[in-house]
Amino acid sequence: MRRDIEFNAEGVTLRGWLYTPDRASGSVPAIVMAHGFSAVKEMHLDRYAEVFSAAGMAALVFDNRNFGASDGTPRQEIDPWQQVRDYRHAITWVRQQPGIDRNRIGVWGSSYSGGHVLVVSAIDRRVKCAVSQVPLASGSRNLKRLVRADMAAILREQFDADREARMKGEAPMMLPVVSEDPMGPAALPTPDSWTWFTATGKERAPSWRNEVTLRTVEMLSEYEPVAYVERISPTPLLMLIADGDHLAIAEEAFIAYQRALEPKSLVVLKGGHFDAYVQDFEKSSGAARDWFLRHL
Repeated sequence: MRRDIEFNAEGVTLRGWLYTPDRASGSVPAIVMAHGFSAVKEMHLDRYAEVFSAAGMAALVFDNRNFGASDGTPRQEIDPWQQVRDYRHAITWVRQQPGIDRNRIGVWGSSYSGGHVLVVSAIDRRVKCAVSQVPLASGSRNLKRLVRADMAAILREQFDADREARMKGEAPMMLPVVSEDPMGPAALPTPDSWTWFTATGKERAPSWRNEVTLRTVEMLSEYEPVAYVERISPTPLLMLIADGDHLAIAEEAFIAYQRALEPKSLVVLKGGHFDAYVQDFEKSSGAARDWFLRHL
């Protein structure tokens, strides 16, 4: 069963869905879930939540602030640390719901939110189990791989100009999330990003918008989830890494996994970043389901 929910995140209303098993005796564990860079919950998160619910667990799926059905301004801006705090607000809310076992809470994230899961499970001991799918491990090293060396100084100049404009009261500069032109300006400048976001947005998520603030990319460059992985233990961690991932660079994710302490497990997906949601959905969702069932 799915119902619409909303909760207060320090003055901002976040909205989403709460999935609960159709048949449950007693309290059930709950999985807290949000999407990655600019994506909204309709972009396949419902499918993962359905798998978890069918296995006897609850799943709270919510839109990140400033995106989709959730409130928050400036619209289309991603502050990774605010999103980490919102995961923690979601944990607080779901622990207070009837029929939820407050001591059996898991977190699931993918891509950018896969990085958030690494941070949240390291700093919040209410989390008893974590699944990080095709995660961003290092914002700075990821951008160095995605942004051409001759464009790095230009991008830094744009960051500085945007700061000065905002100081004068001007609106934040905006940037497309994806571009059909591989050489065009975009926060995620890869052809598979263009294909997945535009197709999935059209088919499943009309609320998705192809823009973020330029400041979003600057904050991405400052975000280092890998610095937290050694603190996750003793919380059980499952990482799913796509060996062909050139968006959330696979090499960086493997380094993060190597640094994590036990208990941990690794599933390698054969494909690119977005295959985890489509071609490899059964493998990725099944591995996450089994990990949560084992540890919750």
